[in-house]
Amino acid sequence: MYTQDDKRCTLGDLVTHVQSGDCVAIGGGLSWREPMAAIRELIRQDIKGLKLVGSAHGIDVDLLCGAGVVAVSAESYVGFEQDFGMAINYRRACEAGLVKVEDNCCYTLVQQLRAAISGLPFMPIRSVQGTDFIQLHPEFKTMTCPFTGDQLVLVPALKPDVAILHAHYADQHGNLHIEGPPVADILFAKASAKVIVTVEEIIPHEELAQKGVTIPYFYVTAISEVPYGAHPTSCYPHYAYDREHTANYYQAAKHGADGFRENYLNPFIFGCKDNDTYIEAIGGKAKLACLEQWEESVEQWIQLYE
Repeated sequence: MYTQDDKRCTLGDLVTHVQSGDCVAIGGGLSWREPMAAIRELIRQDIKGLKLVGSAHGIDVDLLCGAGVVAVSAESYVGFEQDFGMAINYRRACEAGLVKVEDNCCYTLVQQLRAAISGLPFMPIRSVQGTDFIQLHPEFKTMTCPFTGDQLVLVPALKPDVAILHAHYADQHGNLHIEGPPVADILFAKASAKVIVTVEEIIPHEELAQKGVTIPYFYVTAISEVPYGAHPTSCYPHYAYDREHTANYYQAAKHGADGFRENYLNPFIFGCKDNDTYIEAIGGKAKLACLEQWEESVEQWIQLYE
């Protein structure tokens, strides 16, 4: 339980809570509210050998794989959905044996987190029976239910070392407000040993309380105010997904590991000392203003995806 009165810190200090070899849960999902600024800083700090756990993810996990940060992936899905397709860096790293694949399914992950939250060693599930998931996870066990006689799968509790989240608002104590779907963020916060968070804006407690507390302060280890910290994923209603930047990222990934480093990692990660420098590199205030105008009209948001 984290009860410091003021949990604010710099982005660089925030990421020092992650150590090489940690099991890390990444908040958000697909192209929505992923903690991209923290992920870029994690790469700059050369933290490696991570085990990633999560539900459906995209550019966040793909970027970490492209940077050589990941040792094990226990995600349920990594891809760019119908827009671009396969996650190229992720696939390349897995096929080369650089990343061990421990594919999971969303509901199994949820039950594993619930077990950790409840202080239980395992939870029963039905959802993976008849699949090869059990072969990927020798730690899963089976049993006959003593009440119904049904066959059940038992999955062990999952307690990540660190959860990395991005939220819309926080107060200095660490109370968080997330607008829209929280995805698995609330479960991650409750189950993880540490929770570090970037936020669009840190606001007074009274204002945060009026908006509503999504995740209370005592789960949160540290926070850093990083406007546009989810870019190039969306953080509705603040800003939309940056399809143009993602398309450029995807093209860079197609050119192999060396091409990806030259065309993406160097200009947008290693060549940017902080998130402000990154924002300038991706087009500055003009780009952000465009992404913020998504809700002005149907035509406005359609133009962003053409």
